[in-house]
Amino acid sequence: MTAVADESARVTAASEAPVQPPRNGFRRRFAKVPIDVWFEPLVIIVIGVGFLIWYQRTTFTETESASMSWPALRSTILDHIQLTLTATVIVVCIAIPLGIALTRPSLKWLNPIAVNIANIGQAAPAIGLLVLFTFWLGTGFNTAVVGLVVYAVLPILQNTIVGLRQVDQRTVEASRGIGLSAVRTLFQVELPLAVPVILNGVRTALVILVGTATLSTFIGATSLGTLITTGITLFLPKLLVAGAILVALLAMTIDWLGRLVELAATPRGIS
Repeated sequence: MTAVADESARVTAASEAPVQPPRNGFRRRFAKVPIDVWFEPLVIIVIGVGFLIWYQRTTFTETESASMSWPALRSTILDHIQLTLTATVIVVCIAIPLGIALTRPSLKWLNPIAVNIANIGQAAPAIGLLVLFTFWLGTGFNTAVVGLVVYAVLPILQNTIVGLRQVDQRTVEASRGIGLSAVRTLFQVELPLAVPVILNGVRTALVILVGTATLSTFIGATSLGTLITTGITLFLPKLLVAGAILVALLAMTIDWLGRLVELAATPRGIS
């Protein structure tokens, strides 16, 4: 009887004791985070710190200082960001609604035509597009935006179409079966399931635009390409290296931010 009582007391004490969280809980949560979410910012920080150290320790000539002084450099970076984001917003407003329309049964026949037209802009050399639009619209910021929009439509348009097409039709039919209209099915079922693919296309377009925006300097729009072209023209390697590093940093930063948005917008249960 004493042994039974002791065993009962031990069981009771064990059940009443507070449950301790597993020591490796943080490791498990960290392991679930995709590697690019934490590795890419590390690369950005390393390159950024290296650039800052080089920038602080390097002596620039008078010509280089005109472009590499912090006020001038900040203005150039902001102009590049403004050009990229303006083109991205316009592309998103065009490509995603168009992609949605082309997946509707009544407009599916237009799909090959629209994709082939968008593919012309992607296949043509970017500098060629910018020059052609210059003959039509003149030089400057607006012309650069138009050229970049035409160049970046395809990734978002194609990913929107692919993302909506891969939604299981049984899920769509089930939503219609419970009384949801076609519009509510689109916004509450199809688009949430297609979000990862669509946002991946937006990220791709953003990276393309950051790199291509450097060419806008040839048609009178200020960007980080100004540093690169000035460095090549005047044989100033410091300007060339600075422009190339800043474009790479900007592209990686925007890609990482887009990845965070993609993770936040992806419904739970969808990898």
